[in-house]
Amino acid sequence: MNTDLLKRLCETPGVPGHEQRVRDLIMDEIKGMFDEVTTDPMGSLLCRRNAKAKDAPKVMLLCHMDEIGFLVSHISKDGFIYLQPVGGFDARNLFSRRVLVCTDDGDFKGVMNPGGKPVHISTPEDRKKIPPAGDFFVDLGMGKKTRDLVKVGDFVVMDEPFLEMGDKYVSKALDNRIACWLGIEAMRKLGKKGKGAEIHVAFTCQEEVGLRGARTASYGIKPDIGLGIDVTLACDTPGVPDKDATTHQGKGFGLHVRDSSFIADKALVSDIETLAKKKKIPYQRTMLAAGGQDGAAAQQAAAGARAVGITVGTRYIHTVTEMIDKRDLQAALDILVAYLSEY
Repeated sequence: MNTDLLKRLCETPGVPGHEQRVRDLIMDEIKGMFDEVTTDPMGSLLCRRNAKAKDAPKVMLLCHMDEIGFLVSHISKDGFIYLQPVGGFDARNLFSRRVLVCTDDGDFKGVMNPGGKPVHISTPEDRKKIPPAGDFFVDLGMGKKTRDLVKVGDFVVMDEPFLEMGDKYVSKALDNRIACWLGIEAMRKLGKKGKGAEIHVAFTCQEEVGLRGARTASYGIKPDIGLGIDVTLACDTPGVPDKDATTHQGKGFGLHVRDSSFIADKALVSDIETLAKKKKIPYQRTMLAAGGQDGAAAQQAAAGARAVGITVGTRYIHTVTEMIDKRDLQAALDILVAYLSEY
């Protein structure tokens, strides 16, 4: 398994609208793998492998590049940086975090904390309060000089290393650099197999703020089949009822049937399920009551497409401790290669 590539993808900063560094990394990695590679006006990286026949079906893999993060919205006269979230944060996970402030002229390490009193001078009632994300600020330790280094619109990501822990990978941004990894590695492993379908791998932008890049990319490509590649929940941890677990780690890739953005094509779900059984690839059906993914954009673009999600169950999602199981990632890779090889 190409752990080094996943590490580099996860540790490269890129929030919605600022995916350039991730895109550049992917462009270097995929040289020679596609017949055409272009960047669309929104910043999505669109990669196409031609089919032998002119009337071949178009199969599109949608793999978003962005991670949740922040944009700088204000810098106080004393150099404290205030932020607006781009993506869904639970403020309980933001206390006392190390962050990276990314500017055109360089990156600066900082710390994030909420406004208010520290533990030694706060009351028990103070300590029960969870401030909203807008109350958190970043301190670079440079005082007023910060105003000369950082500007409104610069972006901020969590600053945590990628870890390998037994059968698990732990990192920020596994949502959704997993998909970027799968898009690259599936095409690498596919090699010259297939050729019956025109394959598009779209590394999309701005998914975390509304599937925006996937909508424009899908409208341009007009796929016949859309495979939304993403993470999903793995709430197989203490304190969560089993009915809400969504997936259990180590039991295979997630065959994503529904969320609040789309309902997967029933026949396509059946086809992939049959293929997984035939190839002995472990899988589990998944549904979410809320949330969305890029497969919905492919399904609804232009005259529509058949769509399904291929997902990897992830614990502690939208935190710096996102965790996946290597076996589930391998299963997701295996089903993608098997499915694309069928054409």
